[in-house]
Amino acid sequence: MRSRITEILNIKHPIIQGGMAWIADASLAVSVSEAGGLGIITGAAPIEWIREEVRKAKANTNKPFGVNVMLMAPNADDVAKLICEEGVKVVTTGAGSPGKYMEMWKSHGVKVIPVVASVALAKRMENAGADAIIAEGMESGGHIGQLTTMALVPQVVDAVSIPVIAAGGIGDGRGFSAAMMLGAEGVQIGTRFLVAKECTVHENYKNMVLKAKDIDTDVTGRVTGHPVRVVRNKLSRKLLVLEKEGATKEDIEKAGTGALAKAARDGDVEFGSVMAGQITGLVKKEQSSKEIIEEILKEADLIISKFSDIKIL
Repeated sequence: MRSRITEILNIKHPIIQGGMAWIADASLAVSVSEAGGLGIITGAAPIEWIREEVRKAKANTNKPFGVNVMLMAPNADDVAKLICEEGVKVVTTGAGSPGKYMEMWKSHGVKVIPVVASVALAKRMENAGADAIIAEGMESGGHIGQLTTMALVPQVVDAVSIPVIAAGGIGDGRGFSAAMMLGAEGVQIGTRFLVAKECTVHENYKNMVLKAKDIDTDVTGRVTGHPVRVVRNKLSRKLLVLEKEGATKEDIEKAGTGALAKAARDGDVEFGSVMAGQITGLVKKEQSSKEIIEEILKEADLIISKFSDIKIL
């Protein structure tokens, strides 16, 4: 399938891997890029770790890959410069506006794709010079907005002229096809790639996602203004109790500090933060990134072919 996204990014398939903090390393990014999608390395990490992972990716694939920049991170300025220093050609951004880096990135030929959760932010990003937009619904894992993917994507598509990538709740050919019908020209997938064979996240984390049912995610942090979707465990229950009891923002944030690394790296899936989306109930097997992408596209092809001869009127 060709679209403006495949042309802009020079990739075979319009599938982008989410830049998951403490999870998205060179191993996963290379596997996705080699399978025809766009692999992403997380920028929410120490700067030298990011540099090392970027160099590993460059040594193991000649296909395009990108880096995700969490704009609220204390080292965001350093990550933004690293992208230019290391010759990374695609950047996705989250948690704010990348406006102050746009001129620098553009002068180095970097394609900039911000993640947005509203029409207003999508318009701002287009005006700032973004090459495309990732419209992410609240079904996704990790930090979320207020609108669902079904509601957000078509409104963003109508509001901007640059291509839109749908994200949030997409994990198979049905979700891929639905995103295309909403006007998206590509999809971003996180949760399904969590259980890729090449993903180096702790096995306890993978198993937690594989065993989760449709209603097994919680959203914590609403009262702090930073809602996060996670698989339900002792930590999420504790945080929700603190919120209900009116604990201070500082106490709530303190209880969750370092929790993602605790789950993703150390395997503590009871008191760590197991970020994953609402499609966890659909994710039932570990596969290679190549198998995941091929299965999604095969399903989508069968779905779309079923309706090729149907006329509504």
